Amino acid sequence: MPVAVSAQTVAGPTATEAAAPDIVVLGSPLPLPPGVPAYGSVTIDRSRLTSDASGRVENVLSDVAGFQQFRRSDSRSANPSAQGVTLRALGGNASSRALVLLDGVPLADPFFGYIPFNALSPDRLSSVRITRGGGAGAFGAGAVAGTIELASATRADLPHVAGSAFYGSDNAVETTASISPDVGAGYLTVAGRFERGDGFFTTPDAQRTAATVRARYRDWSGQMRGVVPIDAQTELQARMGVFRDNRTLRFAGADSSSSGEDASVRVIHRGPWALDVLAYVQARNFTNRVISATTSRLTLDQRNTPATGIGGKIELRPPVGPDHVLRIGADVRLGEGTLYEDAYAAGGAVTTRRTAGGNTSTAGLFAEDDWTLGRLVLTAGVRGDRWTITDGFFRERTRAGAITTNQRFADRDGVEATGRAGALFHASDAVAVRAAGYTGFRLPTLNELYRPFVVFPVTTQANAGLGLERLRGVEGGFDVVPLRGVSIGVTGFYNRLEGAIANVTIAPNLRQRQNVDAIVARGVEVTARATRGHVSLDASYAFSDSKVRASGVSAQLDGYRPAQSPRHTASATLGWQDRRGFGLSLTGRHVGKQFEDDLQTDMLPAATTLDGVVSVPVGARWAVVARGENLTDTTIVTRNAGGSIDLGTPRRLWIGVRLGGDSAHR
Repeated sequence: MPVAVSAQTVAGPTATEAAAPDIVVLGSPLPLPPGVPAYGSVTIDRSRLTSDASGRVENVLSDVAGFQQFRRSDSRSANPSAQGVTLRALGGNASSRALVLLDGVPLADPFFGYIPFNALSPDRLSSVRITRGGGAGAFGAGAVAGTIELASATRADLPHVAGSAFYGSDNAVETTASISPDVGAGYLTVAGRFERGDGFFTTPDAQRTAATVRARYRDWSGQMRGVVPIDAQTELQARMGVFRDNRTLRFAGADSSSSGEDASVRVIHRGPWALDVLAYVQARNFTNRVISATTSRLTLDQRNTPATGIGGKIELRPPVGPDHVLRIGADVRLGEGTLYEDAYAAGGAVTTRRTAGGNTSTAGLFAEDDWTLGRLVLTAGVRGDRWTITDGFFRERTRAGAITTNQRFADRDGVEATGRAGALFHASDAVAVRAAGYTGFRLPTLNELYRPFVVFPVTTQANAGLGLERLRGVEGGFDVVPLRGVSIGVTGFYNRLEGAIANVTIAPNLRQRQNVDAIVARGVEVTARATRGHVSLDASYAFSDSKVRASGVSAQLDGYRPAQSPRHTASATLGWQDRRGFGLSLTGRHVGKQFEDDLQTDMLPAATTLDGVVSVPVGARWAVVARGENLTDTTIVTRNAGGSIDLGTPRRLWIGVRLGGDSAHR
């Protein structure tokens, strides 16, 4: 249960390891190349994913210091559009600067760029690998802060029947269920998750009004995943998923929703000419209603935001000798979406109907080679991408349908070349030294280009003229095993994100998305793990000195820290588990002070929280589990707009049962 983060480790066999010829591991990707650790990757295993006090993937990812969403709230009490993911304090707005993949498929919403965390259930996953820095492999366009790779649970992880049921504070319910029967030589998993809660008050006592309500939430998701071997070296993996998410934030009627239907198919061939072919489609939607804090009336109804994402990749690993792992391939991502929203007057009548949207695409070729020279591993990769931003428009009509604004934006396209290179030297069995450099780029999202939004009293304008973000970065570090059962990894980094998109203040209570000259982040990351008998300790710390470089209209931001970017983050999990299944873990997390806005006028104080989990086995396959979030009831400020405050999760307690556990296939 308590296993948390493995410093600079790689989950699964590397490409240079030989598997027994009569064994095929169903449901897994191709083996990892030996050069991956040169980029400072960190792995979170299944036992940790399924034993967090919150039961949420995004909170487990916080075990890796430096991981952050735009706000400190999780997916029960944050607006879905604020759930962008970044690393190394390369913040500034709510879009994801890290590439998040599930079984190789990009998860980000095609319109907004946020990650639908409520569609992810920890019991469906086997591991997560986080690689910081720019990406050059498949779908590397967009990975300017790093790559987060989630892998679905394999046959070895899944009991035939599993499930859980929990009841918690604020009349909260959380249930999961799955069945995983063998089907011929393959298997099929059908899984579902439902949760609801009356929620807590995100508004402080002194700021509540008659319209203030609890942050209620209700969501569900389902998934069907099948794996079928085609022959001894080839398998077909198919996945279909659906989710619905509804939340109420701060005021009665301030409702938001997100939904999606995803499907993907993947062919893995593990022969001498290893092959990974993938295709996917996503259909997403989002709605949001803005309530005035002064009149408690509806002011904006973002009633429909349909978006579609389509993509695929092909990766080939030709046999080029025992010392090389060469990967060559191509990938494509297409996104399109449209916003429909209505603005309301104080009297309740519609004043303006707005429609906006467009299309984006990237299509790339990539090649990467890992060369093993005894104790030294060299790795290098390049990408070439053609990108487009097309069919952008913004239209406003009166209530009667008369067009008052009709803007069509010029199509844009270009070509970007990026790459990365690294070296990993095993000085001894106990010491490894690594260094890497990389470049990357990210297209602005349709949301950044065309959708304005309001978080009362601040309005943020879209900007159809936004340019690309481009990353340049270097890092170096070492990994040591000073004692048996003890490992430590240290990484120093320097990243420069040129053209970073930020929400720039242009007038009181008015901001606009703009490209600033750069965000420069430099710092140190430390991960550590120690085990002795039944006890384990996992810890992570990140110091990120992040600064905005700005001139011209945004010159006032020069030297400031990016919005929502703390300097210090830390996490530690102390766990105990015996052979009979009894388990106990305590997780402490710290996030340093950060600023709400680009001008550093509104501060969010530092916060330290403590979570706990106790598991007691009952019979061979059942366990009673008690969970506690924020046991010290620390006040977590998630938003501060001129003194208007939102709060994060207070103390929350859960009790429940779990069937099947996290053991291997039975």
